[in-house]
This record gives sequence, structure tokens and C-alpha cells, in this order.
Amino acid sequence: MVIGDSFTVGSGPVARWESYAAVAARELGWQPIIAGMGGTGYVNPGRVGRTFEDSFVQELAWRPAPDLLIISGGHNDRRTRPGEVHAAAARLLRLVGGHWPRTRVVVIGPLWMAEAPAWAYRVRDAVALAAERSGAAFLDPLGLRWGGGAVLPDGVHPTPEGHARIARWLVGALRANGAAA
Repeated sequence: MVIGDSFTVGSGPVARWESYAAVAARELGWQPIIAGMGGTGYVNPGRVGRTFEDSFVQELAWRPAPDLLIISGGHNDRRTRPGEVHAAAARLLRLVGGHWPRTRVVVIGPLWMAEAPAWAYRVRDAVALAAERSGAAFLDPLGLRWGGGAVLPDGVHPTPEGHARIARWLVGALRANGAAA
């Protein structure tokens, strides 16, 4: 299962089944359940009025416990103090751990398709600290270069090729971390 924002669920011309989360799941032979919405974050409810915690409760918590839950995001929490992002991420991780104590959790920091601004590193650090304190694995995509043709004309979101590149990175990172067993 995966919780995330527009990078995770797809945006613009990229459908949910073409998102990096779906592509990575297919590569690993998994049946994905992808929750979340564009514009959302740990703190930011976006236009849909729902945070990652809300997405967990509404879309996932009622399902049987998965072997692995991936929480990916932070990109939309740019106008939030890092302490608030940390508190919201920690609260979500406690909720998940209390609800599904045997589920392995992997947290992915904010994805950025180009040079990330300074605030993205502060959000990343806040989320990483929450993951570390909860015992969840943390994967850091900031600073990675995705190459030409990876970004939509909006300058923010990945193209289908960008999603494929993120998926290849994620599959490799999950395998290296032992989470793709």
C-alpha cells in the first residue's frame, strides 16, 4: 500500500496506473493499493480537505494489514513549519504502528524533479526524523537527477518517463533496504 500526493497518484496526463507507485508495484509483482490525492501532505489538506493521516483512515485503515506501507510526500507541506510537519508525520506513523503493528513502513521524503529549494530539505529532515524515531525506513530522493524528458510542462510533476525513472529508483532502494522481499 502507498499513501501520497500527486506524484504518487498521478497528475495531469499521468493516470494512477502510470504513477511511479503503480509502475514499481508491477515491477515487484505486487498488487498496489494507492491512496491519497494531489495537493495533500502531512499537514496540508489541499483542495480535497484531507491530509495523509485522513487518507490512511479513509482509504486504508479498514483494509487488512499489508506487509508493507509506503508513505511518500512532503512536497505540498512547503508553507508549514518543519516542527509541524514532524509532528504530523510522527502522529501518522504512531497511528499506522498502533493499527498495523506487524506492517513494515517505508517513508519517502519529498520528490523533486529538478534542483530542490532549501525548504524541501527542511521538510525532508522533519519527515526523516519522524521516520527514524518510529523505526520506519527512510528513503531520500532529494538531490537525485532524473534526466531530460522527466518533467511535465508545469515544471513540477513527472512525465510518464519521469514516473518510470522514479519507479526504477524506488525498486532498487526497496530491494537494497530489504523491503522488496
